[in-house]
Amino acid sequence: MNRRHPIEHFRVDDHGALVRTSIAADDHRYEHRCSLDTLQAVTHHFDGGDSDQRTLNQIVGVERVAWTQAAVALAFLKERGIVERRDDINHAASGDCYLNAMTEYHALREKGPEPVDAG
Repeated sequence: MNRRHPIEHFRVDDHGALVRTSIAADDHRYEHRCSLDTLQAVTHHFDGGDSDQRTLNQIVGVERVAWTQAAVALAFLKERGIVERRDDINHAASGDCYLNAMTEYHALREKGPEPVDAG
């Protein structure tokens, strides 16, 4: 079956890093990691008062974190429904982004990755 969009899934590795795996339409796989510290910084950013600093580049600049790690964190937050994209800006979907993100992170760490549907 032909796929046009990559498949993505998340897991937590043995060192506590959040790992984003992407499988392209041609089955090429790659992984990027995000430290727990970076995930926490990004989630705290959404709970803070910088409401006009919500693009990926702005988050990286304000929080002083690696771009790739912030991208993994943001993708995880979007995939879990913790952050929404509206009008080209990312917004927290609820009042406590940090608490929701840590709940999802620790559940993923305990349960392991969800099965991947190759489409």
